[in-house]
Amino acid sequence: MSVQMHHPENSDTSVTGTRHAFPLNMWYVAALSSELDDKPVAKMLLNEPVVLFRTQDGKAHALEDRCCHRSLPLSSGTMEPEGLRCGYHGLLFNGDGKCIEIPGQEKIPSRAKVMQYHIAEKDALIWIWFGDSQHSQPVEPPPSYEFHHHPDFMFGGDIYHYDAPYQLVHDNLLDLSHLGYVHLKTIGGNAKIHMNAEMNVTQQGNSVKVVRHMLNSVPPPTYSAAYPFGETIDRWQEIVFHPSHLEIWTGAVEHNTEAVDDPGRGGFHMRGFHALTPETEESCFYIWTMASNPTSNCDEVMQKVIDQTKFTFDEDKTIIETQYKNMKRFGVKKHIDIHVDVAPNRARRIIESLKQA
Repeated sequence: MSVQMHHPENSDTSVTGTRHAFPLNMWYVAALSSELDDKPVAKMLLNEPVVLFRTQDGKAHALEDRCCHRSLPLSSGTMEPEGLRCGYHGLLFNGDGKCIEIPGQEKIPSRAKVMQYHIAEKDALIWIWFGDSQHSQPVEPPPSYEFHHHPDFMFGGDIYHYDAPYQLVHDNLLDLSHLGYVHLKTIGGNAKIHMNAEMNVTQQGNSVKVVRHMLNSVPPPTYSAAYPFGETIDRWQEIVFHPSHLEIWTGAVEHNTEAVDDPGRGGFHMRGFHALTPETEESCFYIWTMASNPTSNCDEVMQKVIDQTKFTFDEDKTIIETQYKNMKRFGVKKHIDIHVDVAPNRARRIIESLKQA
């Protein structure tokens, strides 16, 4: 893991303040490590314009996306071995946000620098710290995720941009009963079994865990494509919500062969990492990976899992963005709750409490 944790010296260039619409003093996922190559990446994160880039030494960096000279986005510039060069007048900035070269001018003003964000690269993820004025520097390391380097698993991933608030995606991921209606072609299965599955919801601190078992069910298309199942399977769904991300462990064994609550059970496994990072109050980035345990034709099977996962998330994106458009069209309308809303409601209360902390 590499971590850059320099405190920004130039408070006059900070754009902090707009971030207070969201929980602070925590790490958010800014990108997949694979996103950073030879070009700067521009993102709006928690209402703040950020440019992400990787220097020649392999370190990832994040700066305010604004040249301190004439405010062109630094993401419009180009990468050089020493850092990021502005595309307007050529000022060169290093990973700390300091200008180290002004073409045609020897003296570099002391204020020629931009705000640097604290970031950490860990387990193939780029984490970014958003704190309040009392916690501008990280107070803890970012979360770990072992399945990005576990010897029994392979993984792939991607990023979605949602024109919807990030908590609507939380709601979706914490309530997998919708699979039988939205994802019939991939990970769905019998809708009645999904809706009637016993659901155990627990909470520990700022985390919510959901466990559901669906015994003696027909394997959905994704499972059949990736694993040689027979006619019926015993499925499990284990979801753990954290304010910055969710970990979802799903899978199945042949019916009546192994206990679905045995931590060491075999069968087909899908270990999903789902980071939800707000862009604005009405949009977000969904940064996901899927790890699985193919036992033969590993590359081919893993590609099927990733392709099927993408198709599933395409379906979710359509549902959630359409949902949000309709919410805005109808304005303030009271929603009813049903039995599948226990976990999403707990997660919303946690987010609200963190915003007020």
